[in-house]
Amino acid sequence: MSGAGKQLAARYFEDMGWRVVDNLPPRLLPLMVGAEAHNGVDSDNPFPPLCLVCDVRSGATDDLLPAVERLRAIGNATVSLLFLEASDSSLVQRFKETRRTHPLFLEASGILPAIARERALLGSVREQADMVLDTTGLAPSELRGLILDAFGAEGSLRQHPLTVTIASFGFKHGTPLDADLLFDVRFLKNPYYVDELRPIDGRCAPVEQYVMEDERTGGLLDRLYDLVGWSLPHYVDEGKAYLTIAVGCTGGRHRSVVVAEKLAGFVSARGYRVLTQHRDVDRDRVQEQGIR
Repeated sequence: MSGAGKQLAARYFEDMGWRVVDNLPPRLLPLMVGAEAHNGVDSDNPFPPLCLVCDVRSGATDDLLPAVERLRAIGNATVSLLFLEASDSSLVQRFKETRRTHPLFLEASGILPAIARERALLGSVREQADMVLDTTGLAPSELRGLILDAFGAEGSLRQHPLTVTIASFGFKHGTPLDADLLFDVRFLKNPYYVDELRPIDGRCAPVEQYVMEDERTGGLLDRLYDLVGWSLPHYVDEGKAYLTIAVGCTGGRHRSVVVAEKLAGFVSARGYRVLTQHRDVDRDRVQEQGIR
């Protein structure tokens, strides 16, 4: 149903790693799947999960059910039909809040007649749906939880649809503009002042050992693990898809790199997708070479 939360649901599927196609005419869906299969899909490279979003504008009334049946006839395809609906009063309120026009508004001469006509047109689709979600009164996080429970791949990276970027940086080069959480580790012992450690970075074992030997490093990591481990599920509940945690030291080569690597391992072990970036790890080295 228009206004029942299709775009929000599509975003949650996208966050889970699905390919989302909005308003593709349903009759073209078997052709699209067939083309992808012809391009080399096999047991080692399965067809990526696909979410097709459609409504009365894209032909859901006449073409969707036959297209679904053709897909199910393929044999190795798992096809589910999810139908979203909401109460009349909820749909009217949502159209008022968004100031969007119902696609059947002019044809039906009003918002309530448009909703009634759409319900009638989509009646057969609703009856054949594998799952019907009534989004009346649902918070976005609740809708997201229902979709994740029904369609999230248990035990896979899609189990936690949150990508966490953990980035090290040097304060003297400026703080990252995209940081959601920022931690300053400049109080730790600095390997820069050890001649044999200065040219290498925090990914090298001697630097890691030096930083970890600082009695304050263990206490810092324990507190970071506690805070980040507690916070991440709450970010997931709020529907956040991306989170950037920045860890900074003076130059971004030693202490912040070690702490960022440790934090990345902690987050990854809890099933989240992790991207690790070391923005300034080579910056001073390049500048020093340039001076020479």
